[in-house]
Amino acid sequence: MSLADDAERLRDIALSVLSADLERGQRLRLRVGPLYADFSRQLVDVAALDTLLAVADHAELARFRRAFADGEPLNTTEGRAALHHSLRARADDVPEGSMRSAQAAATEASSRVQVWVRRLLDEGLGESQPVRDVVNVGIGGSDLGPRLLDAAIADPIHGPRLHFVSSIDAHRAADLIATLDPATTVVVLVSKSFHTEETLLNGRLFVDWLTAALGEAAMQRRVFAVTANVEAAQRFGVDGERCLPIWEWVGGRYSLWSAVGFSFALAHGIDTFRRLLDGAREMDRHFFSAPLAQNLPVLRGLIEHWNRVAREFRSRCVVPYDVRLTHLPAYLQQLEMESNGKSVRHDGVPVDLPTAPIIWGGVGTDAQHAFFQALHQGTQVVPVEFIGIIQPAHRHDAHHRVLLANLLAQSAALAYGDDTRDSDDPLAAHKHHGGNRPSTVILLDALTPEALGALLAMYEHSVFVEACLVGINPFDQWGVELGKRIAKDFLPALSSETAASTLDPVTQALIREIRSR
Repeated sequence: MSLADDAERLRDIALSVLSADLERGQRLRLRVGPLYADFSRQLVDVAALDTLLAVADHAELARFRRAFADGEPLNTTEGRAALHHSLRARADDVPEGSMRSAQAAATEASSRVQVWVRRLLDEGLGESQPVRDVVNVGIGGSDLGPRLLDAAIADPIHGPRLHFVSSIDAHRAADLIATLDPATTVVVLVSKSFHTEETLLNGRLFVDWLTAALGEAAMQRRVFAVTANVEAAQRFGVDGERCLPIWEWVGGRYSLWSAVGFSFALAHGIDTFRRLLDGAREMDRHFFSAPLAQNLPVLRGLIEHWNRVAREFRSRCVVPYDVRLTHLPAYLQQLEMESNGKSVRHDGVPVDLPTAPIIWGGVGTDAQHAFFQALHQGTQVVPVEFIGIIQPAHRHDAHHRVLLANLLAQSAALAYGDDTRDSDDPLAAHKHHGGNRPSTVILLDALTPEALGALLAMYEHSVFVEACLVGINPFDQWGVELGKRIAKDFLPALSSETAASTLDPVTQALIREIRSR
């Protein structure tokens, strides 16, 4: 039986009926360490799950999983391996070869991060100046990962305040500079290539500000770079000793485990950063060893494949019921849409299945009052992923019980609805909730560094599973480049009529309007 056959067979079966199947419930609920995932409110039964596992076998998922674990060059378009999981591995976790050398390089880089974190926190910046503020200047994976970590993890060391500058819009950088003391500020420039336009323009603002206020020598004590291009960073003015490494085999959206996490470690402590890596490592071990049918990233990847391919749902809503996970939807947007937003397979042949869904979302009860109306009664069915934290970091138990009650209620309401069609109420049609709208609930015991590391690694591996099922490369991002290249062609036209004359008519009209103001 095919996925399409299963979808047709299940089309009119209510989730209330599916939920009564005890075997199904057992197979669709899974605990791995501090994570508990419940997929039982997805529109899938045991037979469809078996079909999905057959699809995984046909796609040779187990073979690709082993190749990924062994460090084989799965990023075929760029001719390199994807070794980001080596960043949280230990020497006895990895085989000989590229994984072993990558893990050794990661260990050495981690030692350098540790030395600088302790030196800056213990010794400050000279002349009795402590580090009070850290500015992380980067974009994409150089920003989204550290930003997510900073908001999610409580500060056990009361370290420096951590700020983020990503957009090329100078309002953020200018406003932030106005609040900072250059004598007590550290700036971290994060760019693997050290050619990222947004990072270099913003970085120049901070380097010039520090130099004007303190002089070049003092500026160099305060500016760090995380990059694979040390020479470019040094030409920019960064002291070579303050250049921390990243490698071509680490994609930006997978880089928070590397020295890209330096600013987070500086603000929250190196021990907290290590605990994050340990949590991810445990999820790695589960993913690479557990049978496919009892494997959390695999199960989640199969469910997402089902929703996209068999049920033809084209977006997914992510709603964490914890304000500390405010940045999780944006982080997952990049992870999933940049990884799997492709239209050709590894071999360049057009893919014949839908790939990445649109990822969007919001936080908790705020989201309920913003867009849940459409989730419950709109014409588009959107699967929802709820993330809850069982033990909060505060003592306001009444608040937390209400928060969790809302999470549970929204998932139940989407699934089972409220049939008011036989009511005498003249507004019965307006109040009717059809239900049968799928959702997943993921619960973390507490939002510890270990649990967050496991959660993010679970998402990484799930994205890999989804890519394998449709035969695409999740480790490149050619679609990011075209617009950036065209922007360089358009830039002269904003100040020169001659340059604008060679552009298309619509762009010329827009530029005329811009220049007229």
